[in-house]
Amino acid sequence: MPTPLPALDSRHGRETTDGVRVLLVDDDPDVADLTAELLAREDDRFEIETAVTPDEGLARIRDGAFDCVVSDYEMPGRNGIELLEAVRETRPELPFILYTSKGSEAVAADAIAAGVTDYLQKESGTSRYAVLANRIGNAVDQYRSRQRVEESQKRLSLFIEQSPVGVIEWNEAFEVRMANEVAEETLGYTAAELRGRSWRSIVPESEQAAVGAVVSELLAAEGGRHTVNENVRKDGDRIVCEWHNRVITDDDGDVVAIFSQFWDVTERERRKRNLEFFKELVEAVGVGVGVYGDDGRFEYVNDAYASLLNTDRQALVGEPIWRVNPAFDPDRFSRYWDSLDTGETRIDETVHRFGDAEVSVQAVTTCRVLAGTTYHFGTVTDISERKQREAELRRQNERLDEFAGVVSHDLRNPLNVAEGRLSLVAEECDSDHIDDVEGALARMSELIDDLLTLARSDGQVGELRSVALREITRRCWRTVDTADATLTVTADRRVSADPSRLRQLLENLMRNAVEHGGDDVTVTVGGLADGFYVEDDGAGIPDDEREAVFEAGYTTDRRGTGFGLSIASRVAAVHGWDIDVADGADGGTRFEITGVEFVDE
Repeated sequence: MPTPLPALDSRHGRETTDGVRVLLVDDDPDVADLTAELLAREDDRFEIETAVTPDEGLARIRDGAFDCVVSDYEMPGRNGIELLEAVRETRPELPFILYTSKGSEAVAADAIAAGVTDYLQKESGTSRYAVLANRIGNAVDQYRSRQRVEESQKRLSLFIEQSPVGVIEWNEAFEVRMANEVAEETLGYTAAELRGRSWRSIVPESEQAAVGAVVSELLAAEGGRHTVNENVRKDGDRIVCEWHNRVITDDDGDVVAIFSQFWDVTERERRKRNLEFFKELVEAVGVGVGVYGDDGRFEYVNDAYASLLNTDRQALVGEPIWRVNPAFDPDRFSRYWDSLDTGETRIDETVHRFGDAEVSVQAVTTCRVLAGTTYHFGTVTDISERKQREAELRRQNERLDEFAGVVSHDLRNPLNVAEGRLSLVAEECDSDHIDDVEGALARMSELIDDLLTLARSDGQVGELRSVALREITRRCWRTVDTADATLTVTADRRVSADPSRLRQLLENLMRNAVEHGGDDVTVTVGGLADGFYVEDDGAGIPDDEREAVFEAGYTTDRRGTGFGLSIASRVAAVHGWDIDVADGADGGTRFEITGVEFVDE
């Protein structure tokens, strides 16, 4: 409920006490004094002053602050109505009671026309002073009440107009009575356009049921209601506004006014929704996420990150990053922070420790600006198993390097000696066994070459280049012993590959086709949507053998080493490609290489 305003000075709007200042104008001083004394007895609030002429009364009214004027009618110079008319020129609201012994309908009519507050005839007996005192009290109370309302309205209007937020006053039908300039700007209407509009005109249909319930609650009970809902501007744009609504009632419970303060929170709500979406996304992303500020302390971590360190989120929030990442201390973190540009992303591998937990991680850290404050946003992935695999792979590669050294030196040298000695033997004698020995030595040489290729095919690919499939396929065909086989090339795309490794793959697939498909086999190299294929029209590979063909040493041809397809598989793998076996178009075998990156010419 509104707080009642204090009484105001009737002339200057100053606060007054409960006293009521009355000016009594009567040309008979004795009557004036007697009336003043008896009125004071009737109401101790009265402070009565007297004037014996209308001109003196006017002068006193101009100089003093009175709450009521009581005047006789018949007086020298000007009568009571003429005095009333003179007072009304400067004090149109000041209570004025005409108290006269000469009463008539004509006088009463003139007094009413002049704006008299009350009209009372003098009668015999002292009871008339009680009536007069009551009339004065009522008139002053009403006058002061109007002043309070007017002053409240002035202050309210000033508040509304100067308010930094939108303000709307509604009538009891919840139609706009008035709106301030901020409300106009927020909703896109002028105050004149808003006046008389229902609340429904600025609320989208999707939210009218909820807002309507709030309106009903407001009208059913005094007090306020707070809402956040969508609104529709004049141009049709939708915005989100926060509303504080209040119904003001009087002592009898009657509605005096309904006001709403509101402001546009579209951006705030958008950020809020984005933050909620961000949190949901972070929780569902499947990797650890940490956000920390310029002091290096975690502002936010998700469950996945806490789980990596066998703890919970509450244990990490507020902790400095060097508490879990030994690579940092306050000074090193400060230098790291200053070195990052906004939007820059870095990838680091380190070890995170917390309590008894220790885990190798890959951290992707990005500098971001959120809500005007700079934060670092980092994703953390557990790479412990990968690091173990890499360590094991390094050990395997070391063993392969040792093996390759043995093959290339300790086996190749004796083989070369044996080939040389056999050549000398062939010059000295003629034997049917010499050809068999030459074949065995040649097969040993092939095995050594394939073993070296296989041992060294687990490494990284060399520089990736744009390679034309058609040209490299034809070069490979010229270097393979293809007997009477035929090559058809339909692939005409360029691929991103290590050329030497790609030749290993193609040559081994071609050699496999000739060895298993026969001397007159037709080999086709064609394109796929995401790669290429090498196909022959030979006998094909049974379904139950297809999973084994890429195993090192597996072969169904006594002339083969069993390493060709294994080498092809390794070459595909180091490129990030997939190689699969399928049926050829003419019943033979098709090797499909997919996941290949094409290059525009």
